[in-house]
Amino acid sequence: MRRRSTALALPGLVILALLFALPASAASFRCARAKLPDEKAICADRRLNDLDVEMAVRLEVIKHLVPMGTRGALMDDQQAWLVARHQCGADRNCLTRRYGDRLEEINGALERVYGKGPF
Repeated sequence: MRRRSTALALPGLVILALLFALPASAASFRCARAKLPDEKAICADRRLNDLDVEMAVRLEVIKHLVPMGTRGALMDDQQAWLVARHQCGADRNCLTRRYGDRLEEINGALERVYGKGPF
């Protein structure tokens, strides 16, 4: 049991450090260039902004932990998710659900990687 908590703690610390390294009001894209309704809504809402940054950081971490074939599938899934996110438009409830679903998928993938440890 101790091994699992240690395996989960290290990546959590890395994610936390990366989150603090990012500017406080930055989404994973440039808000100054936001054109689509979903992008504008994310930039205008701190909670959505934070979810966007969390997702981007976790995605960046997992990209470095999985084999290349898995990485390609992960990025394909991300592109499909972006299409679904765009369909929300400026609907903040829809965007929140989309981020929640995607973070759940990414966290599940991270759990599978961590389970293979040791790190």
